[in-house]
Amino acid sequence: MDNNNNNNDFKKVIDVRGLYCPEPVFRTKIEMEKMTIGERLKVVADDPQSEEDISRWVNRNGHDLISVNKKESDLEFVIKKAK
Repeated sequence: MDNNNNNNDFKKVIDVRGLYCPEPVFRTKIEMEKMTIGERLKVVADDPQSEEDISRWVNRNGHDLISVNKKESDLEFVIKKAK
């Protein structure tokens, strides 16, 4: 996992700030299902539990977690669809 991601080539950006478990993971799953292999999704969340929940979901489902960046109270995930 690379914590310094300068690549802004995202298929979509979803903002799940203000939502709490399990909603950020659920919305991430829905968007990933719409994407094709190799495309990237950026997820912006503010639930501290999202870091563990989304990271675990990505790994369990065989996708690539490209980066996780913390910006003040926000977490920004970049996920690459791998299958």
